[in-house]
Amino acid sequence: MKTVAVVVQDGAEPFGLGSICEVWAEPYHPEDDNPVFDFRVCTPRPGRVRGRAGFDLHVEHGLDAIADADLVCFSPKHEYLDFDPLVLEAARETYERGALVYAHCSAAFLLAEAGLLDGRECTTHWRYTDRMARMYPQAIVRPDVLYVQEGNIMTGAGSAAGIDASLHLMRQMYGAKVATTTARRIVVAPHRDGGQAQFIRTPMGQTEADTLAPLLAWASDHLDEPLSVEKLAAQAHMSPRTFARRFRDETGTTPLQWLTSQRLAHAEELLENSSLSVEQIASRVGFGNAATLRHHFSIARGTTPQQYRKTFTCVDEPDRVDEAV
Repeated sequence: MKTVAVVVQDGAEPFGLGSICEVWAEPYHPEDDNPVFDFRVCTPRPGRVRGRAGFDLHVEHGLDAIADADLVCFSPKHEYLDFDPLVLEAARETYERGALVYAHCSAAFLLAEAGLLDGRECTTHWRYTDRMARMYPQAIVRPDVLYVQEGNIMTGAGSAAGIDASLHLMRQMYGAKVATTTARRIVVAPHRDGGQAQFIRTPMGQTEADTLAPLLAWASDHLDEPLSVEKLAAQAHMSPRTFARRFRDETGTTPLQWLTSQRLAHAEELLENSSLSVEQIASRVGFGNAATLRHHFSIARGTTPQQYRKTFTCVDEPDRVDEAV
């Protein structure tokens, strides 16, 4: 691969563009001898491109400059549902000639609008995955990953995930050594564990219910206790069968799924804001032991409790070996 182009439009998001530039636009560094690319920033109408963060861009290249690019990146913009027909056609032509196509963050909507994501796995920023799934039901939207590559099309999640996706491509084309050297220069990890789920804040007590609202509030205060359907039904003064039916009608989920979700949310808060061990947190939120917490946390968040704590902790941890390492 020799030529990399990135397409920007009015409302350009600077971090999205910057994450692509950090990997592909660097000049030669004698200390690492990594490959250098013919890097081009392009736009449908060359000249001034309105930026999002208080400064604009001056772009000299038009879309004709992507015609021979080996990799064409589409950078996100603020009005991401305002599709330029010229850019849609450029995306289709790039795909059809077999070049690599990468859409970062909300730019994935552009590829979906162009019909390039039909029947493909894809992703976008976690704020927009539900909207993408509704707007483009033929696309297989993955809300829990940092990037997805299928064939010569790649889509990435928001912001810093642009670096993750580009490092993946770098690793794929040039090997782990080149990708690791690039990551070291940028001062990031060569590969991040987990996916977007670990960055989605799960608020507690947000379930809307009618007659069950007092029960949900009570259960939220007693998460550390064994809470069977029978016990919850008795607390609500209902038979277990009536309670289970009413619970699904009012919350859209089952009592077990709701409890698991609430316990995970409470575990997140304790991992961020306390120095309790993972074993202690598991007991406090009602999972009983660290292994059970680790199991549910990994499935729901795509990472381990210990790794989540390292990423998001708000307190200084004591020098100790955690039970859940």
